[in-house]
Amino acid sequence: MKSFEYTITNPVGIHARPAGMLAKAAKAYESEITVIKGEKSSLCTHLMKLMAVGVKCGDTVTVTIEGPDEDTAAKEIEEYFKANL
Repeated sequence: MKSFEYTITNPVGIHARPAGMLAKAAKAYESEITVIKGEKSSLCTHLMKLMAVGVKCGDTVTVTIEGPDEDTAAKEIEEYFKANL
């Protein structure tokens, strides 16, 4: 399992549009990619649950990646977060 922490810089956090784009990016991998904020978490591929985590600008989240392509997925998803969130 791979993981990283990231502080959200997108002014609107992870709302509908960024969540949809993140879900689409996560579906490209076999690994399960999970966003964790406090006691709430969601797989990135579950759009409504991802939005329900309530990630806002300035929040620090932990992202875990587990599966057969976790090395590649972790690197690319972390780059995605830096570029878009």
